[in-house]
Amino acid sequence: MKNILSLQKLSLLMIIMVVLISSCSKKTQTFSLAFYNVENLFDTIDDKHKQDNQYLPDSKIPWNTERYNHKLNNLTKVFNAIDSVELPSVIGLAEVENITVLTDLVNHPDISRANYQILHQESEDERGIDVALLYRPDKYTPVETNYIQLIFPFNPTNGTRDILYSKGLAGSNDTVHIFINHWTSRWGGQEETEPSRRYTAEVLKSYTDSIFNIQPHANIIIAGDLNDNPDDVSLTEDLMAIEPTEPYLDRRLYNLSIKQYKMGDGTLYYRGWDMFDQIIVSSAVLKGQNGVLASSRDQQIIKKDWMLFFPKRGEPRPNRTATSEYFGGYSDHLPVYIKLITQ
Repeated sequence: MKNILSLQKLSLLMIIMVVLISSCSKKTQTFSLAFYNVENLFDTIDDKHKQDNQYLPDSKIPWNTERYNHKLNNLTKVFNAIDSVELPSVIGLAEVENITVLTDLVNHPDISRANYQILHQESEDERGIDVALLYRPDKYTPVETNYIQLIFPFNPTNGTRDILYSKGLAGSNDTVHIFINHWTSRWGGQEETEPSRRYTAEVLKSYTDSIFNIQPHANIIIAGDLNDNPDDVSLTEDLMAIEPTEPYLDRRLYNLSIKQYKMGDGTLYYRGWDMFDQIIVSSAVLKGQNGVLASSRDQQIIKKDWMLFFPKRGEPRPNRTATSEYFGGYSDHLPVYIKLITQ
């Protein structure tokens, strides 16, 4: 009888061990997303279909091979500084001219180890700049890609950047919906250009609502240069992106840049700091209820001293590549970043 009881205990112990081993084998993985407006990443070749006259060897501020390569060196230095452990899983970009500059970027020896693949399509933007998504195939598997063209009903001939939408698998098999944005700039006046940004926010909201209608707990990540601050109406009323405070409500979007913005921080400096570069996530990402969990309720702003220009008066600000003269810096924007945990 004692032998039977001992065997039963041994069998129970073995079952418990198998369950524990099985649960431990389901390891968590990291998945990270960065966004960076790289400030006019143009090649040196004249494209008759684009406004690239400022970025040619014979331009007023010559844009030559040496300066182009220096720009690539600078950008890859920033990429390596985003995370001290590894390069980001995906990187959203704004202000890239074409597939050529993206290919040169991902093949740069300083980041080639990541084997970044490219999602990009030429848009109708009048300046000839697009958004793009770089992804590490060991971290992200695209399943569906769509380039959402924006046609403003009040100005249908005004070409602008698409919204890049990518649905894919983060880590092993967790589905995420990524939207990369570069909304209409304030060039020409904030009020005058506001309708374009509000319309873009409405279009984006319609897409996220459609996803929520199918999957209320969808993992949605929105990133981009929105050319508006988190408290502007395009974000608060049209996109309805709110500050992350518990309890997190289903089918809602939460803006991970608000806390930093309230503290006076930003990603772009013009007569003071603006928080134009933002990461916004769905409630499921904050609650971790669908396989993906944000490790923080705030986006990170990558702000190293060597990325900044220190004027004689005023605050340090992003060290840009060029304006009316060549500076040889990185970008007029700072990158933003979020790290997530997947199962």
